[in-house]
Amino acid sequence: MALGFEPVSGRITVQDGVYQQLRHALMVGSFDPGQVLTIASLAEAFGTSNMPVREALRRLAAENALEISPNGSACVPVVTRARLDDLCRARLAVEGLAAELGGPRLTAAEIASLQRVTDDQQAIGRDGSIYELIAKNQQFHFTIYRASGSDVLFQLIETLWLRFGPYMRLLSNHVAPLMRAGTMEPSGRHAAIIAALKDKDFARARDEVVADITATQETLRTICPDVPEPRPVDFAAFGRSA
Repeated sequence: MALGFEPVSGRITVQDGVYQQLRHALMVGSFDPGQVLTIASLAEAFGTSNMPVREALRRLAAENALEISPNGSACVPVVTRARLDDLCRARLAVEGLAAELGGPRLTAAEIASLQRVTDDQQAIGRDGSIYELIAKNQQFHFTIYRASGSDVLFQLIETLWLRFGPYMRLLSNHVAPLMRAGTMEPSGRHAAIIAALKDKDFARARDEVVADITATQETLRTICPDVPEPRPVDFAAFGRSA
């Protein structure tokens, strides 16, 4: 499992280190929808015992980032069009509000950093890693959302992005060849968002963030399978077959 996991620092617990790295990997779409994550393989990748991995997976299952199969293994949720629409409906409401609140609070230095991130995305889109591009996309949006000053909103957004991870994986597989061919904009509507922020038109900035999310949703709807929702999570079964 070559996912670039790093040794856990002594400044945090092993369990927290495993949890944080797995959470980030899920959020940026490092795993396929429906992919099974075994405790043994993850423990080997992290160089830890099974226990911190098991507990980290439990925490991620509680956040609906993972599902528990009847045999006790953890798996990435499958993607469905209905769940996509449900997540995007929530994202539009919460992220639009965070953008509207965060826009007036962004400093000139932070807006300059948004421009650098967008420039990086242009370079990455030509010949870089699609997952690096996704990480830059997260950095861009989260800079704006953090500026809202609302811990509640930001925590909700993190949870939504965590649950959106499988869709980012699906999207990455679809758009990578398009960006290599130069037929898709690597930074989405980020340039328009920056322009609105520089003009201090924060309602327009919110609208551009909403348009950015909506464009992603529309692309995903064309490639997302229209299948029934999967079975509910069985937390009690988790870890029995570790």
